[in-house]
Amino acid sequence: MECSEELESRLLTQPWASVCFGESTFIAKACFGDTGYVLLISDLSGVWYESADAEAVGQRSKELNKRLTAPVSSVLQRLHGLLRPVLAGQPHAATSFSCQRPAGGLSLRVRSELSGLPFYWDFRCCPAPVATVCRHLVRPLMWMSLALQHQVQELTSMLLQKDAEIEDYRESGAALSRDRLRTEPFQENTFLQNFMTESLPQICSSGDGHAFASALQQLYVAVTLQEAKQARKRHHPEDTEDLAPSAETTGHPDPVPQSSEDETASLSKEATPTSSPVQKPRLPVAKAKPKKAKGLFS
Repeated sequence: MECSEELESRLLTQPWASVCFGESTFIAKACFGDTGYVLLISDLSGVWYESADAEAVGQRSKELNKRLTAPVSSVLQRLHGLLRPVLAGQPHAATSFSCQRPAGGLSLRVRSELSGLPFYWDFRCCPAPVATVCRHLVRPLMWMSLALQHQVQELTSMLLQKDAEIEDYRESGAALSRDRLRTEPFQENTFLQNFMTESLPQICSSGDGHAFASALQQLYVAVTLQEAKQARKRHHPEDTEDLAPSAETTGHPDPVPQSSEDETASLSKEATPTSSPVQKPRLPVAKAKPKKAKGLFS
């Protein structure tokens, strides 16, 4: 199923998040709209993908929740509310996720409540196309590696400049007041050799490779925003408006989610207009007189 161009564009700039479903660890990203959703999930051995439009969401909701009658927009809102805290590392205790792997695919099953009734959902993912994997993983990670390499080069240049500055102070007769602050001149080749032989093995053996730190999430968003901007220029050369990161493309895609009770209540009843409170007249505020600045010798 094809999702809208807007959803695909928004999904690209969503950062990957480390998640656990049952005993399995994944990285995942998702994007929800008014008429569908798209989900990408990987265990670093495979990548799975699902795109569902409004018709598919409605049919699956009837299939899995025969006692529940809810509009597609409410189902999508509920799914977003269930998956969003998981991606932010704050899963609801009342919601359970389980993962199954049918032949060639991946099924993520959700159990929760909606309007006081049991609510079930299956994210039915199939293997992601190679182009999707390249767009969301391979190319961004290559650009991130290049950006980090340039960052290391700039930091190395700054260290060498600082060493030259410190040496100039020493030649001018300056001395450290605390000897513990003394450092040796930075040797780039020695540093790289020590990093490869000492630091790198510890980094590779300390985790399972699924950790996606917030700093890397921000770098991923910055890189994908640039790619989306270039793609937009290629397809719409007359459009000069720059893309800006939205609230969903920061380290934590969404604000702290509301409680499941509040969210269920908001979905189970229609919004009613409320009368606006009477505005109280504002009292005039006296402006503070600017103080005369005192001079050094006044």
